[in-house]
Amino acid sequence: MTDSPTPPCPLTGLRVLDLATLFAGPLAATLLGDFGAEVIKVEHPTKPDPSRGHGPSKDGIGLWWKVLGRNKRTTTLDLSKPGGRATLLRLAATADVVIENFRPGTLEKWDLGWEELSAANPRLILTRVTGFGQFGPYAHRPGFGTLAEAMSGFAAITGEPDAPPVLPPFGLADSIAGLATAYAVLTALAARDRTGEGQVVDMALIEPILTVLGPQPTWYDQLGHVQPRTGNRSQNNAPRNTYRTADGTWVAVSTSAQSVAERLMHLVGRPDLIDQPWFATGSDRARHADVLDEAVGTWIAGRTRADVLAAFEKAEAAVAPVQDVRDVMTDPQYAALGTVTTVDDPELGPLRMQNVLFRLSATPGAIRWAGRPHGADTEEVLTELGLTPAELATLRAEGAL
Repeated sequence: MTDSPTPPCPLTGLRVLDLATLFAGPLAATLLGDFGAEVIKVEHPTKPDPSRGHGPSKDGIGLWWKVLGRNKRTTTLDLSKPGGRATLLRLAATADVVIENFRPGTLEKWDLGWEELSAANPRLILTRVTGFGQFGPYAHRPGFGTLAEAMSGFAAITGEPDAPPVLPPFGLADSIAGLATAYAVLTALAARDRTGEGQVVDMALIEPILTVLGPQPTWYDQLGHVQPRTGNRSQNNAPRNTYRTADGTWVAVSTSAQSVAERLMHLVGRPDLIDQPWFATGSDRARHADVLDEAVGTWIAGRTRADVLAAFEKAEAAVAPVQDVRDVMTDPQYAALGTVTTVDDPELGPLRMQNVLFRLSATPGAIRWAGRPHGADTEEVLTELGLTPAELATLRAEGAL
């Protein structure tokens, strides 16, 4: 581990206990840690966060964990043991935030609910991340991001019109909920600055993804409109699609602005379409997507991707290459922004991963270290807390560490 960056990060001095697993809660803690919060990852002694074993590994070391566990010190505690419970309460008394994602009632079963935690620390923010929230008919069901992607309406509008609904091949709902949880924590901390008191954050995976899906509930409420699956096309503008180039690659085109749509028609040699009455609005253009896709697709199919991108840029039309991770790693815009950075790791050496989420001009965030081994900092953290060697030995004998 390295020293904190200078100047101090904006969340320096904030202490977060990350009790959560897979993936929204831990991601929220990661985002807070990226900007200076001291994050202590608390895992079960024999059942670590499953994200350590998700996806590809190198030399038996999970690579996803290296990203998700960055800027966190790792400790072990069995919260179901009396010693584990007592130690968690001692840690909570020193913390600003606890993030957990057990099923509702689990912490209460261990006598670690809001009543006990707030008694130990009235300024604590207890952040509870679950599939369905803390109450309601589904609250006690097991909940995962896949279920949120299905329930929210995301899968129903994703895919081709005549094909099955499509789930994302990554943790979309969890990631959105992780971002929302970090925002919720900061909001609760701002309230604490005024009131002096902590509170409970109740985050359900099924809600943030519904928010980012846009005005679908309002459309349905006011118009009875149900958004259908349209593949890559949009009901709000056209042309909007992916198109194959002459060298077998793909580009994505958007025309959300009327002026961009008009410039694109000039570029592809079809300015006559601009004069059509239906070209004047995005929704009307969307109803004539076949005509527009034919015009744009034919023009792009006759040129290499490099030529297409250059022509679009000269015409000030909106285009982007469809990139996989190999392209991302060499993309000049990502390189200029420093979006992918290198972190030195004691286990694996130099690691490349996504950088902190945004840039602050005066108090930037930083990745101080990648994900640490399971329980690597247990003795250090608990010794700092004031536990003696004899107390640590007792906890180990009990199986609480």
